[in-house]
Amino acid sequence: MNNDNQDCENQSYENRELTINSNDYSLLTDLYQLTMAACYHAEGVEQKSASFELFVRRLPEGFGYLIAMGLAQVLEYLEKLRFSEGQIKALQATGIFAKAPEEFWQLLASGGFSGDVWAVPEGTVIFANEPILRVEAPLWQAQLVETYILNAINYQTLIATRAARLRDIAGKSAKLLEFGTRRAFSPQGSLWAARAALAGGLDATSNVLAALLLGTQPSGTMAHALVMALSAIEGGEDKAFTAFHRYFPGAPLLIDTYDTVAAAERLASKVNSGEIELNGVRLDSGDLVELSQKVRSLLGDVPILASGDIDEWEIARLKAAGAQIDGYGIGTKLVTGEPVNGVYKLVEIDGIPVMKESSGKLTYPGRKQIFRCLSAGKIQADCLSLATEDTSGESKILSQGLIQQPLLKLIMKSGQRVAKSETIAQISERTTLSVATLPESAKKLNEPGTANVEISPALIQLSEKTRRNK
Repeated sequence: MNNDNQDCENQSYENRELTINSNDYSLLTDLYQLTMAACYHAEGVEQKSASFELFVRRLPEGFGYLIAMGLAQVLEYLEKLRFSEGQIKALQATGIFAKAPEEFWQLLASGGFSGDVWAVPEGTVIFANEPILRVEAPLWQAQLVETYILNAINYQTLIATRAARLRDIAGKSAKLLEFGTRRAFSPQGSLWAARAALAGGLDATSNVLAALLLGTQPSGTMAHALVMALSAIEGGEDKAFTAFHRYFPGAPLLIDTYDTVAAAERLASKVNSGEIELNGVRLDSGDLVELSQKVRSLLGDVPILASGDIDEWEIARLKAAGAQIDGYGIGTKLVTGEPVNGVYKLVEIDGIPVMKESSGKLTYPGRKQIFRCLSAGKIQADCLSLATEDTSGESKILSQGLIQQPLLKLIMKSGQRVAKSETIAQISERTTLSVATLPESAKKLNEPGTANVEISPALIQLSEKTRRNK
């Protein structure tokens, strides 16, 4: 083995567990973020002030709005972003940066994120082409953080939006549980999905780690395996119910392993005789409309929970068909689905507004603010404007009772948080209030509308000027 190969092997960053911790944040990025940073440094522009904005060009199919989510994880990432000596050696050992200036490594080792972040608070309703956040930082830093920020915002915004839609369709009184851990795209993704689901309006998650980390109580039922195992060993489905209920009396019993109606009949007999006090049953298969009606007739006001590929369209269908269901366990359809395709684009460099003009991918130049106009608690219109059009940061009362609110807030200044951390309960409350401001057309499941988003005259003028100055 030659010396070069030996050096590469000795400086390997290999970890086959592929686990993530905050020490790895600096390398959890796409290669081109690092190669561009090296190029910026070589050209002497790495410290130029740059502004990038994250937004979606279009809403996912069938969505009339989005719920912004994931900011907390972005701030944690930016606070802990550092390059260790071992990480720098591992990058050097790849050979990819052989022609980069030696001083580039000093730049990476010099410290963490030192920029500003403006963002809409988590739980806020947002629409297409409106910036969810803006990063203002030295060019190399603002570029480097793109990948992680998009990952955190895109996924959690998807989950939070689905959760908000589920809550809106199911109603305030329905019990909604997040059951998606086994279907999420990764163990890390399952934690973010649970967080976003709770912040978006669901009541609880079955993910024990997520619940405990978030300071909430995990919630769940039982699986068919327990019913089958104890039935086989102890002699019947009723023995399985009795055993589980003995130790976990507050948990719903899963009653569709064999004959759903027969199980409900036997449980009804025990409930009516006072033998047990049942806190719920779960249906996971079959005709949920017919079965729930039959179970309701047998068990009275015992809560009925349904699961099994539930989404907002299925809840709407079940309600319209007269299903007797009090709550839903929601997994696969919540944590997967059509993605939120947020993008992160440069809008200003060294004080110079810039824009992208690719076909179908045009961006607006300059640092921007969203001004939301509300009347009687409902969104009348949003105006996408330049950040310099009103820097007060305060809500204003306009003519005819309109209230104008700037949505983007300064969250981080010079790498330090200036806004207080929020609890899941606080974010969930904001989500509820935000959804209540939507026009009814935006909440429709089929062919939804969206709010009117106007472009300010000053932004239109800057766009035209930027085109002419190319």
